[in-house]
Order: sequence, then structure tokens, then C-alpha cells
Amino acid sequence: MQRLSDKLLTESYYKAKELKLNPEFILLIQQEMIRRSLQDKPKQPVQQA
Repeated sequence: MQRLSDKLLTESYYKAKELKLNPEFILLIQQEMIRRSLQDKPKQPVQQA
């Protein structure tokens, strides 16, 4: 995920949520967004099933 731009990472997160992809995948994206301290980072963590 380090090769993705911040914009693409953020867009991927919201698209993954919209498509209701695997919660573990969404969590990985979310963790990378938090690691990068993105301003558009999610407000609440994704709950794992």
C-alpha cells in the first residue's frame, strides 16, 4: 500500500466501504490512512466480523 498515493488510498477506502468488501481489507486500508495521518481519515474504526 505504500506505493498508492494518498488520494488513491482514500478513494479506495470509501469505494471498499461502498461495495461492502471484506472488513479485514477495509481495516488494512484504514490503518494505512491513520499511519499516514491523512486528513480524510475515517472517523470510526471498522469493526471486524
